[in-house]
Formats: sequence, structure tokens, C-alpha cells
Amino acid sequence: MSLLIFILVLSILIIVHEFGHFIIAKRIGVKVERFALGFGPKIASFKRKETEYAICLVPLGGYVKMAGDNFEEFKGKPNEYLSRTPLERSRIVFFGPVLNYVLGFVCFFFVFLLGFPQLTSKVGGLIKDYPASIAGIKVGDEIIAIDAKKIKTWDELQANIRRSRKESLEMIVLRDKKELPFIVNLRREKIKNIFGQEETINLVGIKSKDEIIYIKYGIIKSLNLAFSKIVEITFITFKALFRMVTGAMSFRDSVTGPLGIFYITQKAAHMGFNSLLHVVAVLSTSLGIFNLLPLPLLDGGHLFLLGFEKIKGRPIGKKVDEIITRVGFSLIIFLALFVFYNDLARFGILDKILKLFK
Repeated sequence: MSLLIFILVLSILIIVHEFGHFIIAKRIGVKVERFALGFGPKIASFKRKETEYAICLVPLGGYVKMAGDNFEEFKGKPNEYLSRTPLERSRIVFFGPVLNYVLGFVCFFFVFLLGFPQLTSKVGGLIKDYPASIAGIKVGDEIIAIDAKKIKTWDELQANIRRSRKESLEMIVLRDKKELPFIVNLRREKIKNIFGQEETINLVGIKSKDEIIYIKYGIIKSLNLAFSKIVEITFITFKALFRMVTGAMSFRDSVTGPLGIFYITQKAAHMGFNSLLHVVAVLSTSLGIFNLLPLPLLDGGHLFLLGFEKIKGRPIGKKVDEIITRVGFSLIIFLALFVFYNDLARFGILDKILKLFK
């Protein structure tokens, strides 16, 4: 069941992305010869009008094949991809990532509307000799207020602790249906954040309990939160990519591939539909961002070359196109193998495989 959910999620992301290319190509007047889900041998297919719709054996991608989209097949007909202007081709290329953003936004909207999964403010663990345990807080306590401000989720709890400029906080704890007040001192320590940067934060020494509640919002609030989430993910992703490129952040520890996505979707599926929808929203947005990177074979790489063509006034030559395609293909294969190996090592699968040969 987990495998089927993984394939379904991946298929939705791919179909939405490729449909972006497909629908704009059709509107502009470019002939679409094939709309394929997956790669390799065809499992099933049917033809409607001029387009063949196919499902292929390897469900780790997809593509839209347009007439005259490479120099070998280009004949100069008006319904061919290379016959269109750089601006028209840019629209076709760009709309794939755009639809991934749209899917991400829609999914986030429904996640907030139907109930956003968040950890409760219950204490799941304590760090010895840290302020919370010293103050008398116990595992199982539910922190319901900090300095007279009510809280329900772990995110709210963390935010109130981290942004405080005081030396101590008054926490109201629910224990055995009784509200108990505690004065908890703040301990300031330097840690590395998700970008590998050192920062000073407030700590009290508590760990979250693995308990989820769903927070619902109204339509307008859900729309605003969905937009904010899209912007936040975009900002965080590009900042992380910049730090990885400059070497300030580990590439190996920051990326995941199909195996990682499988484990994430598996866990989300067990937590419920809304959690799975949240994962789809994050993955779709991330896929849109990834495809906009200016790398050969990716949409961002095509957009870069189309921009160069627009400035230059003529397309790049056939020879240059072949070199870029080969380099891009080699780069994508190398990245795919690296990420796959990294996932095998990260999830302990590689150790299990090696033990079989000992």
C-alpha cells in the first residue's frame, strides 16, 4: 500500500508538471505527439486526435514530446516547437513549474482549511539539568500558556521560548486536569540552524511528544497561509541551494531522492490524508523550484538558453545543443546516482546489503 501511495503521489506531481507544458503548447499551436508518464517500455497507451497518451514501465518521471523539438526532426513547419518564437517556447517551458506551484498552493489551502497537522504542546521528554526539569516540569505535562499567552501547538511553544528577551518565563502546565504555574529560566546556547549557520537561541530542555492535533482555519486565512507557505518554502530552498553551492552547507545531508520521498510519503500516509496532502504540497512546490534551476535538461536550463537566443537574435547551433544535452544528461545521471546512493546509506539499506556479502 505504501508503494502504491508513493507511485500515486509521484504520478500526480509528474502529470501536473507535464500538463503545464502540454496545455500551453496546444494553445500556442504546437503539435504534441506524445504525453508520457514514466520512462522505458510502454505498458499501456491510446491515441486521441494527434497525441498519444502512454504509461511507461519506470514511474520516475515523464515527458511531453512535441513535433520538431530537436534539430534532427525539425522541418520548419509552423506547428513545430522550434518554429515558435523564443517567448512562445519560454511560455511552454515555464508553465510546467508554474502548475507545480499551483498544485502546491491548492494542496496547502486544503490542508489549512481541513486541518493542518501539528505537534501538541505536550512534553515528551526532558533533558537532565536543563531549566524545565530543574523547575519541576514532568514528562506528560501539557504547556497551555507562556507569560499569560495561550498556546496549543509545539510550534507556538518553540516560538514563544526562542523569541523571548527575558531571563525567565512563566509557564502554565496542565497536569492531571490541574493548571500549575512554573517559573522556568532560559538557557542560551549557540547551535547550527538548518543552513549550517551558528545562532544563539533560548532553550529550556524539553522534547516534543509524538502527538498530532489538527488546526483548522477559515477560507481567507487558509488562502493567506497557503501563499505564505509557498513563499517560505521558495525562500528557504533557494537560500539552502546557495549555501550548498558555496560549500557553507552539506549537499549530502540536505538532499533526498526517490527512496527518501518513499519513506516520507509512507510516514505521512500513516498519519492521515491531511498529512499526506501536506507532503504533496511541499513536494510539488519543491519540484517546481528544482525545475527552475538553470541546469541543462531542466526547464530552468531551457529558459536560460531561450533568453540567450532572444538577446543574440538567433538560436544556438546544432553542435552546441548536442554538447549541452550530453553534458546535462551526464550531470543528471551523476546527481541521480549520488542521491540514490546517499539515500541507501542514510536509511541503513546499504549496511544491510553489505552484510549479505560478509
